[in-house]
Amino acid sequence: MWRVLLTDRAWPDTEIEREILSRVGAELIEPPATDEETLAAIAADVDAIATNWAKVTAKVIRSAKKCRMIARTGIGVDNIDVACATELGLPVTNCPDYCVPEVADHTLGLLLAMSRNIGFFHARTKAGEYQLAAGGPMQRLSGQTLGLFGLGRIGQAVASRARAFGLRVIATTSSGSDHGVGCEMVSLEDLLRQSDYLSLHAPATPTTRKIINENQLRLMKPTAYLINTSRGALVDEPALLEALKQNRLAGAALDVFDPEPPDLSQPLFRHERVIVTPHAAFVSQQSLQQMRTQAMEQVAAVLTGKRPQNVVNPQFEHNRT
Repeated sequence: MWRVLLTDRAWPDTEIEREILSRVGAELIEPPATDEETLAAIAADVDAIATNWAKVTAKVIRSAKKCRMIARTGIGVDNIDVACATELGLPVTNCPDYCVPEVADHTLGLLLAMSRNIGFFHARTKAGEYQLAAGGPMQRLSGQTLGLFGLGRIGQAVASRARAFGLRVIATTSSGSDHGVGCEMVSLEDLLRQSDYLSLHAPATPTTRKIINENQLRLMKPTAYLINTSRGALVDEPALLEALKQNRLAGAALDVFDPEPPDLSQPLFRHERVIVTPHAAFVSQQSLQQMRTQAMEQVAAVLTGKRPQNVVNPQFEHNRT
């Protein structure tokens, strides 16, 4: 019987995973903890690894002598040492399209909550204060500029939704391509200077980590808002807090953090002009079912000698070299 390690999960049961794996005679294994030592010890006797947020490091991968592949139950693979997996001939798969509408909807929800002071007023009224004048000035949404840092599937979905509200959409990408969206492409500096709302939709890589730092935040309008539903590592959180404290930024909405879970006692997350959601943008009953099914079907494919659907490292070899 094949053994598949599921390092962690953000859903309450494993019925979908076990049902799909049972079709190919595979058993699901869950660890008692997600630290590197525990995962490495269990990985030594598994045929595949699936991971949600836990880190699958080089040590974990090298200890998995029988492992045939690593599956990410999600889109980004920054928690997996893809280079090590590639070196060892292991395919790494992901689920690139499972939550596109959910994250796009969440992004627009956060934008609306900030533009209309919904988050601010909600906190104040719940605390017993009914005072319209307490909120900052609000602007008509139509005609304002939404800047997108990244224009993949989710960025494109955000752009189409934003236009329905009358927002002007601009974007910057590493390739300079608008991917058929038809929005104005600008430099990062122009994106920061022009945006009334800056929304991040890029993976965490060595070149994008803390791309929104003190220098970049100083280019933004003091009336602008930052939205991050992508990866927490894109934002220098101490620099963001300083920008808010010095009124160099109107507000921020964060669904992702570095690290996760964050220390919610930190001043940034308690600031009344910051909206915080617990990495919830990807979630719906439909998206979770799609992701879990897609991830496990890719595991089953590899275990039965087939090529999985979404391979992050297309140069992989089916067997270790």
